[in-house]
Amino acid sequence: MTPERKRLTREESRQQTRDRLLAAAAELFTERGVNGTSVEQIAERAGYSRGAFYGNFEDKNALVAELLQHRTRRELEEVRALTQEAVSFAEALDNLRAWNRDRARHLPEWLALRMELVLYALRNEELRPLLAERELLARDAHAAGLEQAFAARGVGSPADPAFLALIVHALEDGLLIQRLLTPGGIADDVVVDAFDLLLRSWTALAQHPAPGGDGQDLTPPRKGR
Repeated sequence: MTPERKRLTREESRQQTRDRLLAAAAELFTERGVNGTSVEQIAERAGYSRGAFYGNFEDKNALVAELLQHRTRRELEEVRALTQEAVSFAEALDNLRAWNRDRARHLPEWLALRMELVLYALRNEELRPLLAERELLARDAHAAGLEQAFAARGVGSPADPAFLALIVHALEDGLLIQRLLTPGGIADDVVVDAFDLLLRSWTALAQHPAPGGDGQDLTPPRKGR
């Protein structure tokens, strides 16, 4: 006998609908861009009516906002789990290398969707603060990881960890674009290679400050300072 399928609660059914709409939107945004995708196309791809879309999202902007949040949280949770499971920093790097190699198999789609969401948010003032919030969340995670790495090496950060995290986060996007454009000459885990090199360089700088530096903070002055 076929096992009886568990009946979903109202909330579970609603969440399933939202998840399918988000997945359909991600596929279409990757294929056609955000502006090239209509609400009707998203609903059709997900297997629902236009009414089902508006029963879950106020408009396309609301869906884009949730997709931004969803992607950021999921990636942070995945990376956090990989590093927390590791018993050493070397193992954490190995885990991150494997994660990046796995992501490389879907890099064109992954990066296209990220760029589409970023561009759409930049062109919509309503969404721009949310994009900034999501980016800051990722940078905060980098800063926390850097502080832990420096502490494990018995050194202090050679500059404001938030500034170093900004460098790491911006470098990741740039490296992934270069990896996609010239895949033959750049490794799948180039982001981890770059992070490892930066961390070793910053650790050496913290241990042996540049002559005449007097241990001063190397963070550039902020606007208004």
